[in-house]
Amino acid sequence: MGIDPGTAVTGYGVVTRRGPGAVTLRECGVIKTSPELPLAERIRDIYDGVAALIERHRPFAVSVEDVFQGKNAQSALKLGHARGAILLAAAHARVQIAEYAPREIKKAVVGNGNATKDQVAFMVQQQLRLKTPPSPSDAADGVAAALCHCMIGTFPS
Repeated sequence: MGIDPGTAVTGYGVVTRRGPGAVTLRECGVIKTSPELPLAERIRDIYDGVAALIERHRPFAVSVEDVFQGKNAQSALKLGHARGAILLAAAHARVQIAEYAPREIKKAVVGNGNATKDQVAFMVQQQLRLKTPPSPSDAADGVAAALCHCMIGTFPS
């Protein structure tokens, strides 16, 4: 399972790895929070959403995009809150956690660490042989995080 954290929209993608190069998409989408809610309630909603996904899919690992260093301090702090909720949900479920920088995910999936969101979505579509790219782009980014772990992560023998 891959997750692209955000306090407004958290993208996710669940893939099944059936061996080297054999990956299929099981589910992707977004967890949206209401901007009218206090931050604590939005973080709770992210936690609940991720916990429900983990319960439903029982992933081997949760691959989470790390905080992008170039964002302003306020954005990075809010993103950190969302990441904390995601990491806590995975830790409670005793699921392996893998963290990757945005450039690392883009390099694994597209071959270019500076790829655009459209390029990431296109390559996700190509690699999973989908008719259309996952939508919205946050969902495609979640799937990309999952694919990144399939490509460069560690798995039991």
